[in-house]
Amino acid sequence: MKSTLSFLPLVATLAVMSTPALGQTQSPVTFAKDVAPILQEKCQACHHEGTVAPMSLVTYQDVRPWAKSIKAKVAAREMPPWFIDKNVGIQHFSNDESLTDQQIATIVKWVDDGALQGNPADMPPPRKFPDGQSWQAELGTPDFTITLPKDVMVKAAGPDWWPDITVDPHLTEDRYIQVVQIIPTKGYQVIHHIRTNIVRVGDTENNSGATDGDLDIGEEGVWLSEYAIGKGADVYNGAGRLIKAGSKINFQFHIHPNGKLETPVNVVMGLKFFPKGYTPQHIVNTITVPGGTADLRPHEANIRSDGYMVLKQPARILSFQPHMHIRGKAECVEAIYPSGKRETLTCAGFEFNWMRNYVYADDAQPLLPAGTVLHCTAWHDNSAENRANPDPDAEITGGSRTVDEMGHAYLNMYYMSEEDYKKETEERKAKQKALSSALTPTP
Repeated sequence: MKSTLSFLPLVATLAVMSTPALGQTQSPVTFAKDVAPILQEKCQACHHEGTVAPMSLVTYQDVRPWAKSIKAKVAAREMPPWFIDKNVGIQHFSNDESLTDQQIATIVKWVDDGALQGNPADMPPPRKFPDGQSWQAELGTPDFTITLPKDVMVKAAGPDWWPDITVDPHLTEDRYIQVVQIIPTKGYQVIHHIRTNIVRVGDTENNSGATDGDLDIGEEGVWLSEYAIGKGADVYNGAGRLIKAGSKINFQFHIHPNGKLETPVNVVMGLKFFPKGYTPQHIVNTITVPGGTADLRPHEANIRSDGYMVLKQPARILSFQPHMHIRGKAECVEAIYPSGKRETLTCAGFEFNWMRNYVYADDAQPLLPAGTVLHCTAWHDNSAENRANPDPDAEITGGSRTVDEMGHAYLNMYYMSEEDYKKETEERKAKQKALSSALTPTP
């Protein structure tokens, strides 16, 4: 089934040449006063020394050689990588990294005016990265970090590889997790994704007994999180996941050799806990909404597939993460209510190297009744227009390898009772009514 996509802002270049507010002033736009604060807020978490980004964007000397490239990327809304369709669905996200129209106009004008440094005294205080990692703001400095005890060595060439590595972090007390993030510290370029599970005390371990030195190999445990290329943190917005004392963490890697050099791989997982003794009201679940079966004919650009799942209980959706492979183009998630009403929750373009997790703002998180059907639509592009496509002549079917295709959506969410659903829905309506009243002019 085919569909022509009209909603993808990713494929359109935003023509931003100037802004009236900037045009009315005689003061030139400078790096120190105008551009550096934008880069600190939206870019430097990834673009500082020691991260996976190809360049640092911290100092004027770092940035100046890249000025024209930066202008092109921000004007096209390709950087920062934030692919939400701004014309449909929910628009409020707690981790929104996109630039405003004003910020884009400022960067464009700065480059057009000659990319001036300005007065160094106007520079904001440098942003601090305590351990050099790109921890998301909601995580800050983690309460607890976990790394592999030794690097996984990936051969230069060969088929995709799915090693399962179990690590004992030596947790000494039960805690509830409110934020989790995984950052590759080595071998970013060969990691497709990583699924992590909690292996709880007393669980039957489901592994083969195979080992790699001091790394235990074997898929096991219950879901914790999923990392994909370019993803930030999983933020639970007041809900939590329990990790018990003595639990282990299983890392299930999907590795794709790069054909160049043998590559060492390692990662760091950061956890932010709720205060000791605190039990959150809701426990996080992660569900996977299928996006149908990929069947891609050669040179076709807008290939659509659809999948569905039913919510047996009322639920609150916390975040949306599309997951596809190199020919992925876009995903949407729609709610089909028991009444028959249909509502698009979110649509997002897709870039294989930037698998974003979109965390809904608290008051925008979808509240869905029992019986709601979640409908995921996935689009793929097997044409030569897809810059990531290695072979538009190939016919591609579904599968787990990087060269195969798939489409599904990860949703962090929690189930609730009918009573809690009614309560949270009424609270949401009351807030919306109060906000509407506040914005209504007094006669």
